[in-house]
Amino acid sequence: MKTMKKLSALLLAAGMALSLAACGSSEKASAKQTEAASEASSEAASEASAESGSASEEDLREINIVLDWYPNAVHEWIYLAMEKGYYAEEGLKVNVQFPSGTADALSLTAAGKAELGIYYPHDVIQARLNQNVPVKAIGSICQGPLNIILSLEDKGIHSPADLKDKTIGYSGTELSEAMVKAMMDDAGVDYSSVNMIDVGFDLMSSMTTGNVDATIGCMLNHEVPQMEEEGFKVSWFNICDYGVPNYPELVLVANDRTIEEDSDLLAAFLRASAKGFADMKADPDAAVQTLLANQNAENFPLSETVETQSTNVLLPVMETDSAPFLSTNSADWEASIQWMKDQGLIDEACDISDVVADIPLE
Repeated sequence: MKTMKKLSALLLAAGMALSLAACGSSEKASAKQTEAASEASSEAASEASAESGSASEEDLREINIVLDWYPNAVHEWIYLAMEKGYYAEEGLKVNVQFPSGTADALSLTAAGKAELGIYYPHDVIQARLNQNVPVKAIGSICQGPLNIILSLEDKGIHSPADLKDKTIGYSGTELSEAMVKAMMDDAGVDYSSVNMIDVGFDLMSSMTTGNVDATIGCMLNHEVPQMEEEGFKVSWFNICDYGVPNYPELVLVANDRTIEEDSDLLAAFLRASAKGFADMKADPDAAVQTLLANQNAENFPLSETVETQSTNVLLPVMETDSAPFLSTNSADWEASIQWMKDQGLIDEACDISDVVADIPLE
């Protein structure tokens, strides 16, 4: 997950154009990653299939999923479902692909080069309504936000009111700007009193070097434990406590054609994934070990301590008493759509069915 989100809104249009026009090259760029990510899991799924009497690997239907970032705790359910053979029981062989560009999860899915992607709901709404990209969300991985305003503790920033006359680092997206403005308006503080600086991917380092007072775009489940492990004392607050409606941080997306013509495939993936999450919830420590065994150490090495803390943060966000894992909270989507229109991020509001598809599981 990490900072891959941070440039997505800024580069989405360019990323879509490049990826949809030359999706073959995107596939080649990530083919080795996909093969490496799925090899061990395919072997485990094949063994589990043999033990359970389900279809052999030759009979399994391949399904490709593009992650939002390299493997981390928010993906543990995928690797558990692979390891336990839940996908194989549904007749699936799941290939995990890491993004080689910021918009890959959307563009490759839209182009039919992957059946599924993991991405961010506001970006899905913008892509659908502003650019007519043929993708919809089919399930929420996180039922609430992870995006926070993060600062070092000695800056004394605990609410939007404390951001007055401060410098906020962000990755140049209009969504981040809109969120900060909404929070400042909620606190009754003039947005122009905040100095917004585009720091690209350097959200953490811009804070630790003193270039900015706070950032928006860091994730509660990753950057907070990461900075604490590095010895920094931090403060943070949730943006949805101040003028921004609650939203699911990450969602599964599929393209229109797959939704219309192959909903059974998507339903099978959702059913098996729910079993993987149940195992993640039942034994978080084992889930972390499964993740570590599937990490991409070359590009994104994981810390067991950080991923353990991340898992503990994620579990109550990925499923709540009122919203099961991968379910859709229509009220949150409707509120986000209206908020985005009010903020000028989309031209017109829409019905939730325009951006979210209902996939029957039976």
